[in-house]
This record gives sequence, structure tokens and C-alpha cells, in this order.
Amino acid sequence: MTVLPKSVEKVIEEFAKLPGVGPKSAARMVYHFLRSPYKEASKLADMLKLMDEQVKFCKECFNLADSEVCAICDSPVRDKQKVCVVEESLDVVAFEKSGVYNGTYFVLGGVISPAEGVGAEELRFKELKVRVKSIEGNVEIIVATNPSLEGEATSNYIQDMFKREIKEGRVIITRLAMGLPTGADLEYADQLTLKRALEGRVKV
Repeated sequence: MTVLPKSVEKVIEEFAKLPGVGPKSAARMVYHFLRSPYKEASKLADMLKLMDEQVKFCKECFNLADSEVCAICDSPVRDKQKVCVVEESLDVVAFEKSGVYNGTYFVLGGVISPAEGVGAEELRFKELKVRVKSIEGNVEIIVATNPSLEGEATSNYIQDMFKREIKEGRVIITRLAMGLPTGADLEYADQLTLKRALEGRVKV
């Protein structure tokens, strides 16, 4: 016998799919919306629908955007010769909050992780190659993947990708300094740590 209405059970199941949310937390969130006198559930549904319809990936860097090209790539004051390669869009947010980086970004969409079945073909390496080729002059690629085994493997893959360009002197690849602890996630790093990591980046 089902205690809860099916619609409530379905919403709990959907909330429980969110990262870091278990069945109990999902149920508490659903009860919060059910008790709300201000139709917060409908507002949330409207905002989610709007996000689904309007948000897209920037065609140049693959960061989240509300137009074909994001505001960062479109900015005339950004240093186009610097491309900071990150795993996810949340990493871009972290760097922008630090206020110390004036270049552009490229969102890979993850890291190489054989254990999780993520190979190079699942990530945007080909698009990164195209992006770097489209930039006039010399380019610095700042590899800003998380300091983990997977992040290091991804960094090594990027170095192999641009071997010829590195040899020709057109591409320089740098890695964030190890002010970031091994295993840490960039999105949780404080501004000072990110600032020091950027300023202390080293050529690889």
C-alpha cells in the first residue's frame, strides 16, 4: 500500500537523483514545497523550465551562456592569448570570483577517468584543438583541472595533443601551482588559494 500520493513519490525520486541528496533530504525538500503558501514549487518549476529553454553552451568555450557566445569570450578586454582549461562551468565561476584572471576559458566537460568509463572521446579535446588553432599568435594554455590522478592524466593528454605546437613555440602549457591540495575541487577553493595557484603556475 502506498502511503504518499504518486506525484509526491515521483518528485522525491527526482530530487534524490541530485548530487549529495539522499532519500531523506529529498523528502524534506518536497515537504518544504508542499507546506509553502506561496506556490514556491510552481515558481521553481517555471524557473527550471526557463533555464532548460534558454541556457546553452557557448560555441567557443562551452561555458554556460544565454547566447551563442558567452560574455567572457565576447569581451574585448579579455586576453585571448590565454585559455584556462577547466573541467566544468562551476570552475569558471570560482576563477571569476577570484578576480585575478583576465583571459578566456575552455570547459572540457570532465576529466579522463577509465574507472568511471570516461575516455578522451567523451570530452571536448577536438574542440579545444580547434579553439587554440583559431587564436592568432602565441597561446598560453593554463591547465586548471583538479589536482587528482584524473586531473593529472587529463593534463598529460593535453600536453601530448599540442606537442608539435609546443615544439614550434606557438603554444605554452602551464599548470596551476600546487597551492591547491591534492584531491581538492576547484569550485570549493577560496579566492586567495586560487589567486596563488594562478600566479604561481608553472610551465609543463
